[in-house]
Amino acid sequence: MKFVCDRLKSFGLLGLLITMPVLNNKNVLAQDISELRVVPNINDRSRICTADIPAAIDEIINRPELERSRWGIEIETEDGETIYSLNGNKFFTPASSAKLLTTAAVLSTLGADYRIVTPLLAVGDLPNLTSLRLQGRGDPSLSNKSLKQIVHQLQALGVKRIEKLIVDDSYFDSPAINPTWEWLDVHSYFATAVNSTILNQNTVTLTLLPQELGKSVKFNWSDRLAGRQWQVVNQGITGEIDIPYGIEIDGDLGKPILYIRGELGINEAPDIWDLAIVDPANYFLESLRLHLERSGISVAKGIVVKETSGNELETELLTLSSPSIAEIITEINRESNNLYAEVMAKILAKKLNTNNAIEAINQSLDRLGINEEEYILVDSSGLSRQNLVTPHALVKTLALVSRLPSPTSNIYRQSLAIAGINGTLRNRFKNTTIEGHLWAKTGTLTGVGTLSGYLYVPNYTPVIFSIIVNNSDLSSREIGKEIDRVVTVLNHIKRC
Repeated sequence: MKFVCDRLKSFGLLGLLITMPVLNNKNVLAQDISELRVVPNINDRSRICTADIPAAIDEIINRPELERSRWGIEIETEDGETIYSLNGNKFFTPASSAKLLTTAAVLSTLGADYRIVTPLLAVGDLPNLTSLRLQGRGDPSLSNKSLKQIVHQLQALGVKRIEKLIVDDSYFDSPAINPTWEWLDVHSYFATAVNSTILNQNTVTLTLLPQELGKSVKFNWSDRLAGRQWQVVNQGITGEIDIPYGIEIDGDLGKPILYIRGELGINEAPDIWDLAIVDPANYFLESLRLHLERSGISVAKGIVVKETSGNELETELLTLSSPSIAEIITEINRESNNLYAEVMAKILAKKLNTNNAIEAINQSLDRLGINEEEYILVDSSGLSRQNLVTPHALVKTLALVSRLPSPTSNIYRQSLAIAGINGTLRNRFKNTTIEGHLWAKTGTLTGVGTLSGYLYVPNYTPVIFSIIVNNSDLSSREIGKEIDRVVTVLNHIKRC
C-alpha cells in the first residue's frame, strides 16, 4: 500500500499472551546506547539517574534536524511519579494512539467476555423458507469462513430454498464514512465504510502485474464480487527494467472509479493494493447468496434493507458470535485496526443508548476518571486529523486501566503491541534489551508519529509514557526512529 497508516493488514485475530514480560539483568547491548547522544556529565553510560533523564531527552529532541517538529511527552512511573513532561497538557493530533481511549472505554464498559451476536431470522416451514433475514449488528470479524458456517448450519437443518434473502444493514444509523477523514484515504483498506453488515473487513485486494514493455499493466481482484463494484481506468504502463517505482492509484470523490497511473518495471514483483469495498452491504448479500447457491440452496430473491424490517412471524434459526472483546481490542491496539475501533465504538453507543459513538466513549472514560477536557475526539480510530489529545490524557488512561481489577487490567495491557515481537512494533527494538519489555500503541499519519505504553525497565519500577510528534517534515520512519531514541534513554534509567 502507498497510503500512510500504521495498521498492518490482518484478517485474523491474534491470540492473547497470558504472561507479563520477564525482566532480567543482562548487560545493556552496545547498540542500545551507541546511537544516543547522552549529556556529557553522565559517567555511567549504561545507566542514567532519574534526575538526568530530562537533560538526556532534551538533547535528543532539540537537535537542529528536529527543530520543525513539535513534541509532546509525558513520562511517569507506575505509582504516579513524574519523570519528564514537555507540553504534557497541550493538545496534539494523536493518530492511532486515540485507540487507547476507545479500547479503554469499550473494555471497561462492555467487559472482556462480551460478544457480538448476529442472528438469522426465518419465516416459513422447512425445507422452503419464505424469508431468511441476516440482522447485521456490526461484527467486524465475519468472513467467507463465516458464510460457509451459515451454509453448513442451514444444510444441517434441511433448508433447500429461500424465497427472499434479506441482509439487514439497519443496526447503525450514523454515516458509514466519517466526514472528517481525508477523501484520498477512503479508497483504502484502513478507511473503509463502517456499516452493520461487514464481510472480510470490507476490503478487497487489487494486484497489478507487469506485461510486455509498453503494454498496459494487468490487474486482478482477489474477489470478483467486490472488484466489479469498481470501475477501473487503467492508464498504468509496463516500463523498463529497474525503473523507479511509479504507480499511483486514486479515485473520484463519491464515485466508484479507480485510476491506475504511472509505470511498473517489467521485472517488478506483483504490486499489491488493499482497497475499500464500495458497497459493503450489497457485497455481503451477493457473497452469501453465492455461497448458498453453490451449496444447493436456491435463492429466489435477495435484497438489502437499510431500515428495520422485523416480521412478527420470524423465528431465530441460528446465530453467529464474534470473538470476545478481549480478542477484539487486541486486534485494535496491536494491529491498529481502524475498522474494528470504529465498529466497537458504535456498538458501545448502542449499549449506552447515546446519540453517537463519541458520546459513548466520553461517558465511559468519565466513569474511569479521565477528564473530557483533556481530549477531543471526532472519530474512534485516530484517522481524523481533527482529533486532539494531550500526552497526559494518554498516560492517565494507561495508568487508570492498569489499576482496574484483574483480569481487565491485564487484558488491556496484553492487547498492546510488544516491541520486537508482534503487531505494529514487531520490527522495532529487535535484538535490544527493550525487545519484549515494551508494550505500547503506535500512531502514524503524515507528519505525525506517536508511541504510548508501558516500559518494563530492569531493576526499576514500570514506566508509563506517551510521546507525540506533530508538524514534522520527517518521514514516518524517521519520526519513529527519533521516538525510539527517547524510549532507549528511558530504558537506561536508574535510581540514584
